[in-house]
Amino acid sequence: MSFQNPSDTEIRDLLLRVKNIAVVGLSPHPDRPSFGVSRVMQQAGYRIIPVRPGVTEVLNEKAWPDLSSVPDAIDLVDVFRKAEDVDAVVDEAIALKLPAIWIQLGIVNEAAAERARAAGMVVVMDKCLKVEWRRLMKY
Repeated sequence: MSFQNPSDTEIRDLLLRVKNIAVVGLSPHPDRPSFGVSRVMQQAGYRIIPVRPGVTEVLNEKAWPDLSSVPDAIDLVDVFRKAEDVDAVVDEAIALKLPAIWIQLGIVNEAAAERARAAGMVVVMDKCLKVEWRRLMKY
């Protein structure tokens, strides 16, 4: 397989549409990349929805055990999980008919990414949401 990320224009358009970002694997620990990325996105005006079993709150937002439990609209799923755990997240996102998934920098699961794209989702993989937001939104 040879997964291709959307163009810069398509990613920028996605970032302009998104309001609510469900972050799967969001750590409550400030020294973790998921926390830092999510905090920056929250400060930029996005609503962060933590998705992590066993945690009640992160970044002053109620945490949920899985995507299916989130009662609010999800515009983007940001995944901070090992590559082998991405399949289950993608399957749940497809079942919920979510519009987009972002698989963070250093995480590659081409089969899951292609499955999400085939289901009609916008898929970004092996890129950092914070870095791309800063680069494309000129902040």
